Formats: sequence, structure tokens, C-alpha cells
Amino acid sequence: MRDVSSEEIVSGSVPRVLVVLAAPLVAQNFALVAQSVVDLFWVGRLGSTAVAAVGLASVVGALALVPFYAFFTGTQVVTSQRVGADDPAAARRVPFTAAAMAVALAVVVGAALVLVADPVVALFTGDATVATLGANYLTAYALAVVTIAASDTLEGGFTGWGDTRAALYINLTAIVVNVVADPLLILGWGPFPRLELFGAALATAIGYGVGAALALGLAARGREGFVLTHTAVWPHLDTAREVVEVGLPVAGQNGGRQLARLGMIWVVSTVGGPAGLAAYHIGAQVATVAFVPAQGVAGAATSVVGQNLGADQPARAKRATWTAVGLAAVALAVFGALQWVAPGPIARVFVPDLSGASLSDAVLYLQILAVGYPALGAIYTLEAGFNGARRTTVSMYSTLCQYWLVRLPVAAVGGFVLAAGVAAPFWAVTLSNVAAAGWLAVYFYRSTTREMLARASDDAASSAD
Repeated sequence: MRDVSSEEIVSGSVPRVLVVLAAPLVAQNFALVAQSVVDLFWVGRLGSTAVAAVGLASVVGALALVPFYAFFTGTQVVTSQRVGADDPAAARRVPFTAAAMAVALAVVVGAALVLVADPVVALFTGDATVATLGANYLTAYALAVVTIAASDTLEGGFTGWGDTRAALYINLTAIVVNVVADPLLILGWGPFPRLELFGAALATAIGYGVGAALALGLAARGREGFVLTHTAVWPHLDTAREVVEVGLPVAGQNGGRQLARLGMIWVVSTVGGPAGLAAYHIGAQVATVAFVPAQGVAGAATSVVGQNLGADQPARAKRATWTAVGLAAVALAVFGALQWVAPGPIARVFVPDLSGASLSDAVLYLQILAVGYPALGAIYTLEAGFNGARRTTVSMYSTLCQYWLVRLPVAAVGGFVLAAGVAAPFWAVTLSNVAAAGWLAVYFYRSTTREMLARASDDAASSAD
């Protein structure tokens, strides 16, 4: 079923456990990147206005998903600690209780999204066509909010259990269904109606709905102790409270990050114009690919840390965190070196006809980003160490400081006061990443020398009783 057992997670080779657990998560994240590329390809058949509308609506959709990070992360952390404490009955309750809460909230959020789609999109654009198309996309995306909430929360349960292959199967199924449905619903191939952007969002909703159904099917069949039982499906109030308590700071972290990104887009657009904004978006897409190894290792590290703390092995949890930091930093350093050497060809992979100021700005940004890639690897994995210990508030405060106290002020001062042009916000991104990696590393080192993980282990044991 998988290549590492719960016993190996708490007693086997730490590097091997991290690599084996991370591999399916890395594959899954690469598939998600590929899904975005395919979605863009089919939407692009409708013209540049449609692409602009989806780009705008996607930001609003990402904000609508912010509350659900509480369930995604909370489910993984609490499940992993229950498994590590050898309490499978309590561990089984976590994903199903969290999924029930997530779906109930998603229905409310989805309904609200339908009601506010038109005025919210109109706030960000003066183009009536873009606003109408964006609102159409968000209307169908309201259904996707529900299916994503169900699929990703259940997936968090499998990941917390250490069964990252099941998580991969769930995501791949959702992605494949989405990719197949895209041309059918966007362009109206065969007997299907031509729904254009409404169809693009509907394809996403259907894909994640099938993924959620597969997750329930795998649980009903049973995998490595994660089994759908009569007692597990009934929502458990204390478990629900615990999941929200652990995961809520992560929702705040992502909300702060998304809002700050809107601010960065405004700064870049103001000081760099269309060329700078194009370069910024290209850099963001390239960075999304570069992040994949770090995200996979971080996801694995969260489960490994959680299970070892549940098994009362804080020293091993600490070693797992630092090992993950090393793996992620090295992986991103390699990617960064390649990006530094060949920024032009990399940029043209995303925009083949890129030229002029857009090309020169993209080259500049990609090289600046490459400098900070090892720091990004450290950020993801150090946050995983804190998250696995239920110290999710550390990740939240770190991200808020990274974006609001370093990135945005440096970008604004450099761009507007010092008149450094588009280079200012570009360097602001890398400088904020390096700063965040530094303070997280120092704080994790100091916290672990003061027995933070030992206390987290005691808390995990007491909450499992």
C-alpha cells in the first residue's frame, strides 16, 4: 500500500522516510501545476479577454478558499499525532469530522460567492466584458468550493496517516477528470453545451467531486488503518474544536498572504507598467514549479513530526525537521542555479513570443528570485516543524511579517521613494524570503533548545487520552 509503515515513520531512517513520503506529494503538486497550464490552454482558445477574466476571478476564488486551510492543515496535524500515539479510533474520527465541517462551511461560502460575484469582480476592473466573464466563472466556482473542501480535507487525513500515495491518487483523479472535462464544457465538444468560463469552473468542481468520492471509497475499503467506520463518521465536537484550533492560524496565514499579493500586483503594475506586470506573473508561474519539491518535503515533514511527537519522540521530530530543511534547500538551490543560468529560455517556455521590456524584466526577476530559492525551501520545512508541533501560529505570524513588514514596505519604498523602478518589488520578494528563513531558523533552534517539542509531545499524548 505504501513503502513506509507507521513503525518506520517513528523508528526508521529519517531521510528515507521523508523522501518516500514526499515523492507522491511532489508528483501530486507537479500534476496540479500541469492542470493550471492545461486550464490556461483551453481558456486561451476563448481569447485574451477570457484569460484576463480568469486571472482576476482566480484571485477572488483563492480568497474564498482561505478559511478551508484550517481544515486541511488541522486534519493532517491532528490525525498524524493520533496515529503516532497509537490511537487509530481517534485518528479515524478526525478527517470525517473535519470534512463535515468543511462542507457545511463551503455551502455557505459558495452561496455568498454567487451573491457577490458581480460587485466584487467589478471592484478590480473597469472592463465590463472582463467583469461579466469573471462573474460567470465565480458563479460556477461556488460549487468547486464545496467539492474542494471535501476532497482536500479527506486527503489531509490520508497524508496525516502517512499514506501519501492515497493522497496522490485522489488528486490525480480530480486533475484528470478536470482536464478531460475542460474542452467538453468550455468549447462544447460533442453533445456538451458550450459554457465557456462557466464550464471551466464547472470542470474543476466536477473533478474535485470525483476526487472526494474516491477518497470516501478508499476509506470505505480501508487503507493502513484509515477505515470508514460507523463511529468515525459521526461528527465529534472535541475533535472539531481541536482541528479548528490547530488549523485556524494557517487560514489566517494564507489570507494575509493573498491580500499582500494583491498589494504587490498594484505596486508592480504602477512602477513597472504592463512589462513589469507580465514579468511578475511569469516569475510567479516559474516559482510555482520551483516550489514543488519544497512543498512535498514540507508535507511529509509535517506528518513525520506529528507522528513522532505523538509517539513521544521529540528529538526525532527535531531531527526530521532539520533534515527536511536540508533536503528542500538543496533541491531549490539546484533549481535556482538552472534559473540563474538560463532565465530567458525559461521565461519563453511560458510566453513563447516574449520580447522587449517584458523579456528583460522577466530575466531580471527570474535571476533575483533564484537567489532566494534555498531560503524558500527552508521556510516551507521550518514551518512544517512548527505545524507538526501544533505551533501553527508561528507560521501565521512569520508569513504576516514576511509580507506586510518586509515585502510590501521594501517594494513601496524602493519603487516610489527611491525610484528604483520594477527592480524594487522584485528584490523585495527575495529579501523577504531570506529574512523569513533567517528568523524561522533562529526561532526553531531556540524553541527546541527550550523543550518546545517535548512540551508538544506531552500535549499530544494528553489530548489523545
